[in-house]
Amino acid sequence: MEKFIQFWDNISTPQRALTIVLPLVFFWLLEFVIPLFQFDKRYKKIRHTGVNLVFLGTTFIINILLGIISVAVSARITAMGIGIMNWVPMAVWLKILLTLFVMDLFAQYIPHYLMHKVKPLWRFHVVHHSDTHVDVSTGTRHHPGEWIIREFFTIIGIIVMGVPVGLYFMHRSFQALFTYFNHANISLPKWLDKTIGLVFVSPDMHKFHHHYKRPWTDMNFANSFSIWDRLFGTLVYDDTKKIRYGIDTLDDTLDENIAFQMKLPFDHSIPVTQPENENS
Repeated sequence: MEKFIQFWDNISTPQRALTIVLPLVFFWLLEFVIPLFQFDKRYKKIRHTGVNLVFLGTTFIINILLGIISVAVSARITAMGIGIMNWVPMAVWLKILLTLFVMDLFAQYIPHYLMHKVKPLWRFHVVHHSDTHVDVSTGTRHHPGEWIIREFFTIIGIIVMGVPVGLYFMHRSFQALFTYFNHANISLPKWLDKTIGLVFVSPDMHKFHHHYKRPWTDMNFANSFSIWDRLFGTLVYDDTKKIRYGIDTLDDTLDENIAFQMKLPFDHSIPVTQPENENS
């Protein structure tokens, strides 16, 4: 266990990059083998991936800057002995589990929930939901403004829990793995998907969140652990054949128009607010 901690404490930049890139490539290739949906003719996998990677590129600098801030906060609070894991003596394995589990709440569930409930925040997040062909690359599709929101809550989680730098890096790689797993256009046997979903967020489970209208759009907010949705009553699981991707207030043909997507948070002439009560 100590070696595991040492690895994350001393992980190099290339190693961190590999923990992000390799799962993306793996699930991208797996989509050819066991696809959940055979998309319409408008979907061109390589082009679609390229568009979504452009969004990743636009957030690259912001990610670096926010990451530097998060690491600095993590190092500082560790040195000062701030946070639950610094106040309460506990085994290393418990610190690892708590980091993965609780940071899924702070860094994923809470900001994700708020981005659906607070209209100005939703305008940033709608870029992610406007993808009409959800696949693994959709996990990289975020407006730069969304990353600022998410990392703000990540820093709160770091402070509350007292997450050291090594475990912060572990958390980021763990969340990336599940982001790609959940968004990947892959079909698992239903018994396996539901079994995974008892603890973790399974691919089918997250697909309902990308349904084009409420109430499913406002369900299944967690990224890694399904218990948060079970605990807060935001879990849904139905027939994936009923799912249609996109947003009911937007033109589906503009989902790969990068200029249009980038201006969504700021152009209030574009309607993005969904009706309060919709049937699935």
